[in-house]
Amino acid sequence: MRILVVEDEKDLQRLLKKALTDAGYVVDVASDGEEGHHLGDTEPYDAVILDLGLPKMDGVTVLERWRKSKRTMPVLILTARDRWSDKVAGFDAGADDYLAKPFYTEELLARLRALLRRAAGIATADIEIGPMRIDTRSSRVTVDGNPVKLTSLEYRLLAYLAHHKGRVVSRTELTEHLYDQDFDRDSNTVEVFVGRLRKKLGVDVIHTVRGLGYRLDTPGLGGHDSEHHGTGHHDTDHAED
Repeated sequence: MRILVVEDEKDLQRLLKKALTDAGYVVDVASDGEEGHHLGDTEPYDAVILDLGLPKMDGVTVLERWRKSKRTMPVLILTARDRWSDKVAGFDAGADDYLAKPFYTEELLARLRALLRRAAGIATADIEIGPMRIDTRSSRVTVDGNPVKLTSLEYRLLAYLAHHKGRVVSRTELTEHLYDQDFDRDSNTVEVFVGRLRKKLGVDVIHTVRGLGYRLDTPGLGGHDSEHHGTGHHDTDHAED
């Protein structure tokens, strides 16, 4: 899942980026309202953490412009302003949640997980698809109760598909949500990760829709086609962490 952090305090920006990256998210950052507005208006983020007191363009204006442009990603406002009137202004502009500084990182992560679940229509932190269970709190995956060891990129891909269960997701969309804006993206590597996931999971939940992409769904609702999903000639070792 790809997150945008719009925060002008450099120390807090670094703290947030590290905490979110450690939690398995892809993170882009912006240090002022104009940059944040541009990124949020042009890149496909799953959620945004937005400060209100930003240089060049304040957070409420940024959020209002996103919503006028029909940008619907969940937005968590993070700010030192804790007056009720500021909260009302943020919510009226289109915010989905509000967290006042100072804050506990674990609470921010929990609120972010809740926003992502709500956007996906998922009620709990555990996503169950057939015998597979994804614990979004700990980033752990089990099949029939047995743990499955995944790399961070494999988990990101699986979690993104799980948050869009039943929908066909293109390779391009998966690539955009697997890597940050500075990464040299190659949608062909998605094939490699899907192949690895299928082998590790050992259960038919990732279905290929030929020419369109992949769909995560309950086993038996459609098998994957015959296209090759081995490691091929693509070298993705550089992408693992």
